[in-house]
Amino acid sequence: MNIHEYQAKIVLKKYGVPVPRGHVAYSPAEAEKAANELGGKLWVVKAQIHAGGRGKAGGVKLAKSIDEVKKLTQEMIGMTLITHQTGPEGRVVKRVYIEEGSSIAKEIYLSVVLDRATSRVTFMASAEGGMDIEEVAAQHPEKIIMVDVDPAAGLQAFHARKLAFGLGLAAELHGELAKFVAKLYDCFLATDAMQVEINPLVITADNKLVALDAKFNFDENALYRQPEVAEMRDPDEEDPLENKAAEFGLAYIKMDGNIGCMVNGAGLAMSTMDIIKLCGGTPANFLDVGGGATKEKVTEAFKLIMSDPNVEGILVNIFGGIMRCDVIAEGIITAAREISLNVPLVVRLEGTNVELGKKMMASSGLAITPADNLEDAAQKIVSAVKRAKAA
Repeated sequence: MNIHEYQAKIVLKKYGVPVPRGHVAYSPAEAEKAANELGGKLWVVKAQIHAGGRGKAGGVKLAKSIDEVKKLTQEMIGMTLITHQTGPEGRVVKRVYIEEGSSIAKEIYLSVVLDRATSRVTFMASAEGGMDIEEVAAQHPEKIIMVDVDPAAGLQAFHARKLAFGLGLAAELHGELAKFVAKLYDCFLATDAMQVEINPLVITADNKLVALDAKFNFDENALYRQPEVAEMRDPDEEDPLENKAAEFGLAYIKMDGNIGCMVNGAGLAMSTMDIIKLCGGTPANFLDVGGGATKEKVTEAFKLIMSDPNVEGILVNIFGGIMRCDVIAEGIITAAREISLNVPLVVRLEGTNVELGKKMMASSGLAITPADNLEDAAQKIVSAVKRAKAA
């Protein structure tokens, strides 16, 4: 789960990580009030969306007067911001963050992530901070410093020293960085984060370290013990189909293809997507209905797939262990009748009550194509979609 920058800074501040003062605003009037409360002669107006690259896309601008703060807020709220992370459809800006201006001497990149390859919390840093960090990582990976933390020993002083020397910081900043890294590490662990990115981490004119921007990604499986984090979720920034799936306890991720998939089990779902690609098709989604789905859950899963306008065919691949094949069949039949199915549907069932499930589908009067195995199913759905498009 991601959160907005202003929320990220609230979390960081709670753990003592230095951030600039700022207030969120939903209108020019609120932006004016925020700027007056902050005081000063320079403010930054930042569009709040769940995507990086806002600065290059015109979503981060300086204001040198209260009137300019109001004007920029008026322009940003309601605009569709397109960055390299939003895709061509962009994201609609519904709020801005009014932040006090900072006197920046140098920009640095710093992040802390859970590295699955090493199963360790890992710090990544680069002296080449700012908007072009992706370009730095791609063209000059040697400029990225990585420091992993042994979970048994925890964060040690030498970790911060390695980062400080690698970044080429002046000696008087080594202690500042050590304190910053320690607080960031505590925040990372305490909030069940999977990634915290500070880009840029700035050295100010008075030699202080301040997180000028911040992004968090949290482990959704741990949200039950992070109620404060869970409350920060913004459904408007997430795919509506994925939100709908979450309501019914379905694991759903929308993709760019045209063949909808309904499978039970994450491993089987990934195998199903792989074999669709192998047969020349493109999956439209990852959808795992789980091991003990009910008829109602299967029905909703089917409707969810069909609510994607890009879907031109559906492949159902179920291995019935805990889940019974007749329950799957009943859910498919119910959903297909309710939505007046008009795309090819191929179903491969194996396991508990498989013969009963096949019999139910065969006698349903619906255009359901059975498959003997996974390869047969993938070939049939890819061919059916191609024929439908050619017709």
